[in-house]
Amino acid sequence: MISGNIRVGVIGDPIGHSLSPRIHNRWLDDNDINTVYEAILVKPEDLESFLRAMPEEGFIGVNVTIPHKESVFKLVDEYQGLFTGQIGAINTIIVRNGKLIGANTDDYGFLENLKGKLPVENRRALVIGAGGAARAICLSLLHGGYEVTLINRTRERAENLAKYLNNINIRVLGWEEIENAMSNISLLVNTTSLGMKGQPKLEISLAKLPQSAVVTDIVYNPVNTEFLKQAREHGNLTVDGLGMLLYQAQMAFGLWFGTHPNVTPELRQYVAEALK
Repeated sequence: MISGNIRVGVIGDPIGHSLSPRIHNRWLDDNDINTVYEAILVKPEDLESFLRAMPEEGFIGVNVTIPHKESVFKLVDEYQGLFTGQIGAINTIIVRNGKLIGANTDDYGFLENLKGKLPVENRRALVIGAGGAARAICLSLLHGGYEVTLINRTRERAENLAKYLNNINIRVLGWEEIENAMSNISLLVNTTSLGMKGQPKLEISLAKLPQSAVVTDIVYNPVNTEFLKQAREHGNLTVDGLGMLLYQAQMAFGLWFGTHPNVTPELRQYVAEALK
């Protein structure tokens, strides 16, 4: 049993929407860990002072959400993880010997969510979007031997990301080429917020997408996005974004407490209930 005056939580602005407390407090109870995972509102102007005070305040770590991920990247003492330095954003901090260790669990969450479903032949992926999540996902796919096509509504952002990644197995196409680009891929990934509750739909035709391709969406609210519904109607295997959220959290919990809690169907249902 882990006990004592330890603190964990998530920081952001706003913070009331976060599902992280629901996930982590369930795991804390399951593992008989005597603390509460907190949702902490931290304004941008207070970020650095909050971080510097974390060791003295008893924190062993926090998750980081909007709008602090890139700012925190510049403020931690060290990085941990294969791609953290390249991603340029932090979503998890570990406090170790008074130092702040930054990590990014996006790539782990993405790959674990697709475990057993990620195509191993014809390793060609089309990634929609060019934000922070796209950076982590592209890195994980490139590392796994995939050729990646990157498409974003603003082509310049996609070109900047490709230039940053500096990998010969990544190419950028314009939005008008998206349907033709699907014709020979095995994995289609939406990393944008399109389709999220309160956001416009991701409106693209899947007519040229092979039925053998796997389609995944990192949006988890709603869990069953219109994009995924369209893909299933087309005959494709789909993977929703809720699993990525849970596996991201699993890795963070492991970094803090040294144990990986289980991601179960019961946990999925418990978290999904908060989205209704």
